Amino acid sequence: MYKFSDRIKDLNGTATREIFKLLSRPEVISFAGGMPAADCLPCDIINGIASEILSGNDAKHVLQYGTTEGDSVLVEQLLLHMESLGVRATKSEIQVLSGGQQGLDLMCKAFINNGDVILVENPTYLAFLQIAKTYQANVIGVDSDDSGLVLSDLENKLKAHRPKLLYIVPTFSNPTGRTYTEQNRKAIVELCDKYGTVIIEDDPYGLLRYSGEVVPLVKSFDSNGRVVYVTSFSKTISPGLRIAFACGNSEIIRKISIGKQGTDVQNVGLTQRIVAEYLRRGHFGRVLERNIKVYAARRDAMLSALDEYMPDCIKYTRPCGGLFVWAELPKHIDTKAILPEALEHNVAYINGSEFFVEVDGKQVGHNTLRLNFSNSDEQKIDKGIKALSEIFKRHIG
Repeated sequence: MYKFSDRIKDLNGTATREIFKLLSRPEVISFAGGMPAADCLPCDIINGIASEILSGNDAKHVLQYGTTEGDSVLVEQLLLHMESLGVRATKSEIQVLSGGQQGLDLMCKAFINNGDVILVENPTYLAFLQIAKTYQANVIGVDSDDSGLVLSDLENKLKAHRPKLLYIVPTFSNPTGRTYTEQNRKAIVELCDKYGTVIIEDDPYGLLRYSGEVVPLVKSFDSNGRVVYVTSFSKTISPGLRIAFACGNSEIIRKISIGKQGTDVQNVGLTQRIVAEYLRRGHFGRVLERNIKVYAARRDAMLSALDEYMPDCIKYTRPCGGLFVWAELPKHIDTKAILPEALEHNVAYINGSEFFVEVDGKQVGHNTLRLNFSNSDEQKIDKGIKALSEIFKRHIG
């Protein structure tokens, strides 16, 4: 019998990682993951850039050890990228990451001791809940609505628990697809300033907008170094490159850089330079514009299928961007219990309870689910939603 650490012995794999193991059958229509469409990955462009780099004068440099903070050529492009998002930053305020999730892990590593409180929107990104549990944090959910966090509930919990961190996905949230209003974002920063709480603004989907008006980043309202902005190129360029970055107060960035030294030393030099050249040559905006058209059509196909096939008692979000639709069934339905039946009919989703913090020791969200539309074409979306609706109708009665 092995004596695993307290922080890891009771952890299980996240629902998305586990369900991927069940999706090897090509006939399965998966609404479960959050993967970009394979057809949207810029393989030819990346192949061309990589070939140029490896045949050029910088080949030995990018294949050698580099700095933990990030390749200087990439960091220069990231500063321009942040400026395009409305935030001016300096080199000392940027940390290159191996995927956005590493940024979340390093923030917990930098701030959280056993028992420290982290506030999250309820529901929230399920992998962050696992990360927080690894660091033995006390995670408390904050109520939310279509405008963002319920500010009265946020202030009550800031006052009562004095949390070190507030974790939010304010733009096209995972899992709900909702977006916080500008007024809600300003108020969140003001409240966290008042109570001394650091905000993690996780933004992997913000540039995947298909309709509606752009809302300023939470980071753009940060005048006291309270917000650490984490974003990834996994959804906008390629998840396999594992390039993301954090932008925040230089003192915080220094601490997460030290934490990264003990984790993986540095990001891969080649993939950093590939992303730097991809950005510098203007591919990012052009390819993103093309991909947005693909995802917008798939979002519309999912919403149309839900409108056509689902009974009126099932409610769902109508996101302006991102990759997910969030659905709520009648209270007596347990979507986790129904999932095996859906898989038998070759359709997969993630049951919503995975995204919730327990309330008063009880699991909530049993009647909810998350649906991804980016990784299936319109015909599969229609077929899959129709099959799901027939299953749900039988259980609803």
